[in-house]
Amino acid sequence: MSSLVVHAVALDELPVLEPRAWRNWVKGELLQGGRPVMLWGRRGDAGVEVSIALQRADRGLDVLRTTVDPAHGYFALTEVALALHGCERELHETLGVRLTGHPWLKPLRHHGQTQAEMAAYPYYRLDGKCVHEVAVGPIHAGVIEPGSFRFQCNGELVHHLEIQLGYQHRGVEALLDRGDPRRSVPLVETVAGDASVAHAWATCAALERLAGVALAPEVELARATLLELERVAMHLAGLAGLATDVGFVPGASTYGRLRTTAINTTMRLCGSRFGRGALHPGGVAITPDAPAVAAAVALLTAHGATADACFFGSRVVQHRLQGVGALTTAQALQLGLVGPAARACGVELDQREGAGGAYAARPIAVVTEPSGDCWARARMRGRELAASLAWLADAAPALTAVPARQPIGALAPSHLVLALAESWRGEVVHALETDAAGRVVRHKVQDPSLRNWLGLALGMRDNDISDFPICNKSYDLSYCGNDL
Repeated sequence: MSSLVVHAVALDELPVLEPRAWRNWVKGELLQGGRPVMLWGRRGDAGVEVSIALQRADRGLDVLRTTVDPAHGYFALTEVALALHGCERELHETLGVRLTGHPWLKPLRHHGQTQAEMAAYPYYRLDGKCVHEVAVGPIHAGVIEPGSFRFQCNGELVHHLEIQLGYQHRGVEALLDRGDPRRSVPLVETVAGDASVAHAWATCAALERLAGVALAPEVELARATLLELERVAMHLAGLAGLATDVGFVPGASTYGRLRTTAINTTMRLCGSRFGRGALHPGGVAITPDAPAVAAAVALLTAHGATADACFFGSRVVQHRLQGVGALTTAQALQLGLVGPAARACGVELDQREGAGGAYAARPIAVVTEPSGDCWARARMRGRELAASLAWLADAAPALTAVPARQPIGALAPSHLVLALAESWRGEVVHALETDAAGRVVRHKVQDPSLRNWLGLALGMRDNDISDFPICNKSYDLSYCGNDL
């Protein structure tokens, strides 16, 4: 049984409605508690085929499709589900679908952009005698990816922040649609390099479902171990960054040192500090080393507890993080936040909860925080880090020999498969669709960053502009993950 949420449906069994009925069905599902997961499109013979995936309260997925004439389009669903704003902006930008009533139909990635077009981006502006504008980026002082942040301020107070990305658009999905899906994992691992394992696993799970391949429990455990090590490493990196931004040097140095232990453990298992090359459709390529994992987890648990006590117990840290960049639970639900950003607002959303496979045998503790501020997002990292280490300590003794990789044969024709993996940043979604010959004609990818950038922008309102570095680091979103 897969440890991920995987949903497969034959295309001839996939409900297809006309646009008005499709939109009404989606609204009805939302009113009954359905949660938008992803909306995407592809060019078909009769127009643009638009699909939407919603997750029910029981974690099951429903997928419904409509076909629209791009010039005519449909009434935007963003009006009733703000969480879909990015998906619909992408649909408009890439396939030219007209979206009537969309409140923020601005470019998302600027496909084929020129520098002049980027400079002409229609930023929102505030006018007033005391209002001034602060532009940050797209090139930053640190070794990070480019992104432009435009602040509308009154003195130090931020009234509005608008984020423009797309400077590193790489055309990943176009490459995935053209290549052999069985060889797509190395490309998928570059979608967001700090979540290589999560993206690779989602792709592998989708291909395995299409090929009818069932994995042994040992393979599922090995993959989950790599995923949790990835989570541990990135949460340590995030805490080190937050400690740096608030000037807490002992935390910055200690968390950074411990991250090295985590990524070196991953390298010992598979030869890559970021888990690249470890997951393959049909299996894993690792050298199981239960004693090494157990020793690393014991060290991380002991030293991490000391670092946490110093960092979270510091009055300076508490004063700097508490109440900064806060969002309410209602806002998080409305925006469709995912991952720690959602759980920091009290939203109990984690695709590992109630999952099968490795997480069924060893359930992992899902934690939330109520305040929705930078303090809550920092606390989420610390608590999730502890939960992952406890899970790894329990799982390490069973990390022994794994079965050989199974071959991936012909893929089921005319099928659609969605796979959801809970990365350290939130849910990763991969959707693969095959044609009548079993060829993958659409490989849609969604990184959690797409869902969370607007949360950062809205959380900055009524905060000082000097709060931006810690707000940005508390979310720790991926520019390239957004710029597929």
